[in-house]
Amino acid sequence: MKIFIEIPTWLGDAVMTTPAIENIVQTYPDVQLTIFGSFVSTKLFLDHPNVDKIIIDYSKKKGNRYKNLFKLAKLEKNFDVAISFRKNFTTKFLLYFVDAKKKYRYKRFDKNLKTHQVIRYNDFINRSFSLQTKPKNLKIYQLDSQKTNAKPIFGINPGATYGSAKRWYPEEFAKVAIVLSAKYDIKIFGGPGETDIAQDIETSLQKEGVKNYENLAGKTSVEELISQISQLDLFITNDSGPMHVAAAFGVPTVAIFGPTRDTETHQWQNDQEMILRKDLECSPCMKRACPLKDEKEHHACMKLITAHDVLDTLQEKLLI
Repeated sequence: MKIFIEIPTWLGDAVMTTPAIENIVQTYPDVQLTIFGSFVSTKLFLDHPNVDKIIIDYSKKKGNRYKNLFKLAKLEKNFDVAISFRKNFTTKFLLYFVDAKKKYRYKRFDKNLKTHQVIRYNDFINRSFSLQTKPKNLKIYQLDSQKTNAKPIFGINPGATYGSAKRWYPEEFAKVAIVLSAKYDIKIFGGPGETDIAQDIETSLQKEGVKNYENLAGKTSVEELISQISQLDLFITNDSGPMHVAAAFGVPTVAIFGPTRDTETHQWQNDQEMILRKDLECSPCMKRACPLKDEKEHHACMKLITAHDVLDTLQEKLLI
């Protein structure tokens, strides 16, 4: 069997599809998968034993997007099934031109805001393939994921691709890292657009004489970031992409939620997740940037979470 799968654009959403995809593989062990998606999200499937081909969606980069999608859809033929975990018009357009006997586009059947997104994705697969599976753990295949550090490693990921509303503050990250540096080596992660905030954290560490850290912001590929996260002993982030990657490897994680709903997108089946959020009248607003202009109210969902909150939580879990 050959199946074409369009995965979500965002890294975190793509990770959350993996239990559903694994249920397809368990049902059809010899299935050959073609993965279609963004440059970042497709990296999750580089080492998957059933992935025969990866097609990167470059349709937005140059020229007419719909012409580009048509060309991409025609790169491979003779699929038994084509599915997409996305539901917008471009997905409908893409699937129309994919050569497949059956085609299914993601639909949210459960409207309950407390239903986890992993369950929704798996429900979509069950309905499409007439299955009755339950979603298991997140799954990212790695050919080489050996730990090499003798001392425990604490990872920090201060960026937020979604938007500024999800960002916590560098001085708070630094306060946590300074305390934990006695027990853990520190690694700072981030993309090319997050080097400034990572540098702020590094400067704070230097001022306190902390030397056992490595600033990797802007220096890792997606594959390297996944590998680095898999080797962590403790992680703190407000960015859902790295957060879900950490969940796939069972890394103890402090997940900071501000303007987004934690019920739908917290770490899936990670018993060592610690969620920090403030129940405010304005949250979850689901905005990329905080719409409140009053100084006291602006970004309060993140401002009110402090390093002391994080350290108290870690103390309760006996991680420091």
